[in-house]
Amino acid sequence: MTCNPEFLPDTTAIKATIQKFNESEFARLLGIVVEEARDGYARVTMDCTGKANPSGVVHGGAIASLADQAFGIAENCAGIHRVAVSIHIQYLIPGNGLLVAIAERVQDNGSCDTCRVLVYASDRIIAEFTGVAFRVD
Repeated sequence: MTCNPEFLPDTTAIKATIQKFNESEFARLLGIVVEEARDGYARVTMDCTGKANPSGVVHGGAIASLADQAFGIAENCAGIHRVAVSIHIQYLIPGNGLLVAIAERVQDNGSCDTCRVLVYASDRIIAEFTGVAFRVD
């Protein structure tokens, strides 16, 4: 079976977009790294060292930023420009150490996408994020 090259992902463009996200000022400030991405999916990590709140656990703003970065790259790495119009995050339990955010598109109606991001500390889900992105042509 052969694949039509027109329908294959442009891996060069995806790698360039990952690099652009990894080199952004905010990602560098927080130490957020895109580990893997493709259209509608991303795996992003962040070390929580230096990001604690007064209770000694990772600050909710850092968790939300990690989830938002995963959402952004999952929605934009395939060459279609999308902007966030709505996000919601629910914090489930405190976290520390290395956090991993996994973003997956759950709905695409052509103009708006819905993406779900789960944030993990080790094997525990510490937060659930839902984002809606609007396609900008």
